[in-house]
Amino acid sequence: MTPTVTATHTVQFKPRRDERAKAGHPWVFAGEILAKPGDEAKGAIVTVLDALGKFLGQGYCNPQSNILVRILSRVKGEVIDREWWKSRLAEAIALRAAYPVNSDAYRLVNAEADGVPALVVDRYGDYLSIQVLSLGIEVRLEEITELLVELVQPKGIFERSDVPVRRLEGLEPRTRVLWGEAPPTDLVISEGPYRLKIDLEHGQKTGFFLDQRPNRLQVGQLSAGKRVLNCFCYSGGFTMAAAVGGASEVVSVDISEEAIELGRANAELNGVADRCEWVVANAFDYLRELEKAKEQFDVVILDPPAFTKTKESIPGAVRGYKEINLRGIRLLKPGGLLVSSSCSHHIMATHFQEIIQSAAIDSGRRLRSLEMRGAGMDHPTLPAAPETQYLKCFYGTVH
Repeated sequence: MTPTVTATHTVQFKPRRDERAKAGHPWVFAGEILAKPGDEAKGAIVTVLDALGKFLGQGYCNPQSNILVRILSRVKGEVIDREWWKSRLAEAIALRAAYPVNSDAYRLVNAEADGVPALVVDRYGDYLSIQVLSLGIEVRLEEITELLVELVQPKGIFERSDVPVRRLEGLEPRTRVLWGEAPPTDLVISEGPYRLKIDLEHGQKTGFFLDQRPNRLQVGQLSAGKRVLNCFCYSGGFTMAAAVGGASEVVSVDISEEAIELGRANAELNGVADRCEWVVANAFDYLRELEKAKEQFDVVILDPPAFTKTKESIPGAVRGYKEINLRGIRLLKPGGLLVSSSCSHHIMATHFQEIIQSAAIDSGRRLRSLEMRGAGMDHPTLPAAPETQYLKCFYGTVH
């Protein structure tokens, strides 16, 4: 499919349904517009009019998706062509150069927040890993790949479009070498004072949880001489930060044997294997076992996967977050540090803190909030789109 570069279709908001988009949100939902265009608009650029028929923006369209249009530009008459895409990608790359992170692995393009909705590009050393999350990007992928090669000059680009959300766009999940060399199976990245082995083909997200980098680095600075518990540890990013930061012991728990094996390899790589204990277990069950055994830790890290991806499952997610935080708080020594995360955008930061406070009350402990952090500066967000502010990382002490 060769997408058009100028708008050939128009969609208009229903009365009183355009406030969110006018405030800067880039999504137009199918239920918000008067009439949905036909299949001939798949992947095409369409003009978006507000409820009064005035120009609001233009973006690519997918009549099959609940997100009907993703707005690319709010400039009337702007042509969305190859040079436009090159400019947007170059702008995202320049932002990372202006605000560098302490790692050779970072997010290079963050979808909606960088003005290129549904495109994620992460850099891992000399390789790029990308996710294509919409039809609008899918039909332009060849052109976008060429531009990334021109702008970044990587050794290879690997596609990690193996996410269920693609089915909502009428696309099948997919992984493949998109361009150049396949990433090596022994790829190692540097993050602050430690190194991490990364599996770009099978690892979580695009290969690793790059969004938690600033929180891992902060934990490393707070762990000297401490006994640390790291639940839902995956391949041990927080574990390496704590151990290299001088922790006396780090107990790391994950249900995946493969993740634990990669964690052990990372401990060997960083020369801290003697201070790392690895446990393959359900973290919920293991937290209960530790509580029964009256174990105590100076730092407890809780970094679970998203407990909810829909509004309907929020109540169950709240119960899950409260359960692990209740157990984690009970395992802390007086004055101990709780580092608790949620990566579900359906749980807002204030709600998340309320859940942790409720857990503290039920545990009979007094909680003090120290800080609520998010992702790093390489993961910009849109204030107009709360969905982009998905990561919450709470730091607090209990007595």
